[in-house]
Amino acid sequence: MYLTQGLHRSVQQTPDAVMTVFGDRKRTFREVADRVARLAGALRGLGVGDGDRVAMLSLNSDRYHEYLFAVPWANAVLNPVNIRWSPAEIVYSFKDSQTKVLFVDDTFGKMLPAIKDAYPELQAVIHTGDGPAPEGALSYEELIAGAEPIDDARRGGDEVAGLFYTGGTTGFPKGVMLSHAAMLTSSLGAISSGYLFRPGTTYLHAAPMFHLADLAGWGAVTALGGTHLIIPMFDPVAVMNAIEQQQVTDALLVPIMIQAVVDHSDLAEHDLSSLRAVLYGASPIPKAVLERAMNAFPNASFTQAYGMTELAPIATLLGPDDHMKAGLLRSAGRAAPHAEVRIVDADDNEVPRGTVGEVVVRGGHVMRGYWNKNKETAAAVRDGWMHTGDGAYMDDEGYVFIVDRIKDMIVTGGENVYSAEVENAVAQHPSVAQCAVIGVPDEEWGERVHAVVVLKPGEQPTAEEIREHAKTWIAGYKAPRSTEFVEELPVSGAGKILKRELREKYWSDADRQVH
Repeated sequence: MYLTQGLHRSVQQTPDAVMTVFGDRKRTFREVADRVARLAGALRGLGVGDGDRVAMLSLNSDRYHEYLFAVPWANAVLNPVNIRWSPAEIVYSFKDSQTKVLFVDDTFGKMLPAIKDAYPELQAVIHTGDGPAPEGALSYEELIAGAEPIDDARRGGDEVAGLFYTGGTTGFPKGVMLSHAAMLTSSLGAISSGYLFRPGTTYLHAAPMFHLADLAGWGAVTALGGTHLIIPMFDPVAVMNAIEQQQVTDALLVPIMIQAVVDHSDLAEHDLSSLRAVLYGASPIPKAVLERAMNAFPNASFTQAYGMTELAPIATLLGPDDHMKAGLLRSAGRAAPHAEVRIVDADDNEVPRGTVGEVVVRGGHVMRGYWNKNKETAAAVRDGWMHTGDGAYMDDEGYVFIVDRIKDMIVTGGENVYSAEVENAVAQHPSVAQCAVIGVPDEEWGERVHAVVVLKPGEQPTAEEIREHAKTWIAGYKAPRSTEFVEELPVSGAGKILKRELREKYWSDADRQVH
C-alpha cells in the first residue's frame, strides 16, 4: 500500500471528477495528478533525495493536499509541522529530522527569518501562498509550471511515509515514524467499520491537515475517490457555509468545534442537512452537546475515535448506535476493525474485565518507532503492543472506558500537552524556583493546563506574566491558562513531586481523572 495509490486509481476511473475544492479553485483528479508529478520533479531538481524529509508549515489548502502526494511521489518523507508551535519548537524538529526543504504559506512566512537563522541547513523554501513570495523563497506555482513530471516512485509498504512530531515526557518533541501501510491501515479500518466514508463522499477539512486525525480522513476519502473540500482553518461560520454550499457529507470535528457550531447565533440560517457522518475525537462528547448537534445536523450520525499519533491514529471507535445508549457516551468505544486492544497490568498481563490497567494496542497501524530514539521506542512498543499510557477498564462487551493517564499528559481543546514541556518553559522564568504542571477540569477546553509554582524569595510575577513567558518557549496552547502560587510542592520520600495530591482538589468530585 502507498499513499498515492488512491490518486492513481481515480485518475484511471474518474479523471474529470472534482478532487479538491478550495475557495474558488476546483481541480480534477487528472489535474491534481499532473501537478503532483511536476511538483515531485521540482523537488528532485532541488536536490531532495530518497528518504529526505520535506516539511510543510501552512494552514489547510489544496496545495497542502498536493504536498501530501508529491513528497512520497518523489520518494521522500513528509514532515508536517504543528502550526501552533513556536519557532524554537519548529527548529528543534528540523534539526532532529535534518529536514531539507520547507513549504510555507503567507500566514507563517514571517517566521522564516528566525527559522533560517537558527537552522541554515535548509536547502530550499517553497512559498505556497497567493501573496508575494518572501525573500529567498521559491514560488510554488512557478516551480510546478517550470518542472517536468516524473514517474511516481511508489514509495510504500513499510517504508516511512512521514515523521509526525508529538510532545515528549522529557520536554522535547519526538518524531513518530509512520509507514505508508500504517497510515492506510487506519484509514481503511475507518471505512470498513461502516460508520464513516463511502463512495461519493465530500469530506470537509476543517481540522488542521498536519494532524493525524484529519490525515486519517484524507486517506480514507482519497482511497474512495471522494472530494476534498478544504477551508484554511476551523471557523464555525466557514464550516456552516461549506456544508450548506458544497453539500458536505462527512466531517471531522472535535467536541469543542461541534459546540462552537451548534451554539452559534447564525445556526438557524444554514441548511446543514447534507451532513451524514461526523467523526470526533480527543474527548467524549457531553450529552447536552450531542443532543444539540443531532438537532443541528438532522441527518448525521456520530462516531468517536480514540487513538494517538503512534497508532496512525485510530485504535477504537464508538459507533452511531452506541451514541444512543446513555451508559456508553463516556466510553472510547471498542477496538476498530484493524486494531487489537487489551488492558494490561504493569507486567503486561491482561487484567480481568472491569479492572483498571493500561491500554495497549496492536496491529498494522502501530508506528515503526520514534526517530533516533531507540530507548523510547523499546519502552513504548513491546512485543508489537503500543503502550498508550492511558489508564482504562474494559467491560464485558469490549467497550473501553478511559479513567486516568499513566503518562503525564493533558488533553486540552483536542491537543496533547506533555507536562514536562510546560514545566521546562515555566522554569525558565527568573522568578520561578519550582513548578509542576497538571490538567484540571475546564468546561470549554475539557482540560486546562494549570501551573503550580513556588517562587524565589521576594519575587511576585503575575499568572499572566508566567503565561506570556512560557509562550516564548512553547506553543500558546501549551502555556498555562491558570497558575497558582504555593509555598511548597508535595513530594515523596524519594523527592518526587506528588502530582496526584495537586490534582485531588480539582478532580475529587469526578468519577474519573480525565476529560
